[in-house]
Amino acid sequence: MTDHYAALGVARTASSAEIRQAYLRLARHHHPDRFQDPAERARAEQQFQAISEAFNTLSNEERRRQYDAQVSQPKLETPEEMAQDAFARARAKLEARDHAAAVDLLNIAIHHVPGEASYHVALGRILARTVDRVREAAQCFERALEIDPSSVPVHLELARLLLEQGLKLRARKALEGARKLAPANPEVTRLLAEAGGPVEPEPKKPTGSLGGLFGRRR
Repeated sequence: MTDHYAALGVARTASSAEIRQAYLRLARHHHPDRFQDPAERARAEQQFQAISEAFNTLSNEERRRQYDAQVSQPKLETPEEMAQDAFARARAKLEARDHAAAVDLLNIAIHHVPGEASYHVALGRILARTVDRVREAAQCFERALEIDPSSVPVHLELARLLLEQGLKLRARKALEGARKLAPANPEVTRLLAEAGGPVEPEPKKPTGSLGGLFGRRR
């Protein structure tokens, strides 16, 4: 980012009057009309543009405040930092009820760090509010459980979402995962009853041995 203070040659604590004085002095010195040589004139135009941009930013109280805040922010270098920044901004957008922007930012976070379960859960919760994106929401919760299968709350969120869509078999499978983790959880028990009871265990497949092929000898 361009250092507007350095462009004008003033300190970050400079007053409005000092900023204006520095601009007028530099503008007179670098004004393109002072130069006849094409190369010198081109350089002067670049310098004049830089100091004009700096003055326009720093001479306005609100623009200066925003610029100072932006400059003071730490630079994001690692994928983890960029993901955390996008996630934090997504939460702010969600609080402002800007769901579309929140979705975009969560996708950015997932792009940088796809193995963070909380990003998938957050995205799933937003998508679940949109009728035509419920399937995507379920996929987000399922992906989060692939990353962290020990999360009972996510198992329950996925089950509730599936039950709302009438997908009882898939909901029961999600609840079976929750029951293994928290067998005494009353919400797990309640939802299992709503889904039609626990999933029956699948029959064991033959082992491939002679005993498995032909059964036990009598």
